[in-house]
Amino acid sequence: MAGVSEQEILDALAKVTEPDSGKDIVSAGMISGLQTKGGHVAFAIEVDPAKGAELEPMRKLAEEVVYAIKGVISATVVLTAERGADAPPPAKSGPGMGEPGGPVPKMGAPEILQGVKSIIAVASGKGGVGKSTTAVNLALGLAAGGRRVGLLDADIYGPSMPRMMGITGQPTSSDGKNLDPLENYGIKVMSMGFLVEEDTPMIWRGPMVQSALEQMMRDVNWGELDVMVIDMPPGTGDAQLTMAQRVPLTGAIIVSTPQDIALLDARRGLNMFRKVNVPVLGLIENMSYFNCPHCGERSDIFSHGGARSEAERLGMDFLGEVPLHMEIRETSDSGKPIVVSNPDSEHAKAYVSIAEKTWANIESALGEQSAAVPKIVVQ
Repeated sequence: MAGVSEQEILDALAKVTEPDSGKDIVSAGMISGLQTKGGHVAFAIEVDPAKGAELEPMRKLAEEVVYAIKGVISATVVLTAERGADAPPPAKSGPGMGEPGGPVPKMGAPEILQGVKSIIAVASGKGGVGKSTTAVNLALGLAAGGRRVGLLDADIYGPSMPRMMGITGQPTSSDGKNLDPLENYGIKVMSMGFLVEEDTPMIWRGPMVQSALEQMMRDVNWGELDVMVIDMPPGTGDAQLTMAQRVPLTGAIIVSTPQDIALLDARRGLNMFRKVNVPVLGLIENMSYFNCPHCGERSDIFSHGGARSEAERLGMDFLGEVPLHMEIRETSDSGKPIVVSNPDSEHAKAYVSIAEKTWANIESALGEQSAAVPKIVVQ
């Protein structure tokens, strides 16, 4: 990182002490996952899980001393802990969400995303099905309909949005507090790929990933949005489940290829969202078929129609199919997604059609959520 070395960061953090032991957090070996790029710094402080809440002032101080280093633009600092199998759950300091006397759950955007009207997750049960390409073109299709759209890259380990959206550079802060998302094609975008070098591995534990995701929502000036599209990590592990539980999603979209093994993983993704009461807005069949550009012959390389049949079997909407085509891959790799680079192509029109169906389902889901909120009438 030009201008700021890791040693400068560690020297600054040596001024922060752990309150119980009195040791500084560097010599105590509490710093992990230190990542730097340009003026952006990210790291975790490993703490006892039983003391997480009371050590928040220490986390805040660490953030402040790093931010004060000349040349640092942003500091992302998270607390992380590994709980042993026999460790008791953390004590509750008061009533929980939705319990008597506790905080009232909000329908729609949480406090960290006050200006966001709806949030949808684009997910898959496995990697390699074109989920990120779908998320990008879906977001652009929604924007083509005149909506204000944000795109959050939640795949911390393999962020791809900077390349796919053709965005280079690093976020800045207009208010000195929160980062401003980068923007292209009218879409506001935030990704860990803006904060670390492209070839830098993210050797972070699950809690560190979740805290980083929360900061990309809470500490970013997203502004007023009609919809935020979240490109979820592939799979159905702890990171995906925690994201689904912590973010009040309007709904989720499952991306799958037509073959049986991919549909099996898609079912797992569907069941994960259903278990946490997140509506599934529909299923998309990607790489649905292949038309040879030379002879025009069609080949169903991964079979065909499996996602449509699965959607019918499960009683969910089938949002559409997208073919396997070189132009979709080439435009994604070049940072000029097909919806904007060739909007009149049949492939771009397929994405726009999927976006319109998705928007109709978003409005329906928001209406159902609003109707579910009890109304208090004073007479």
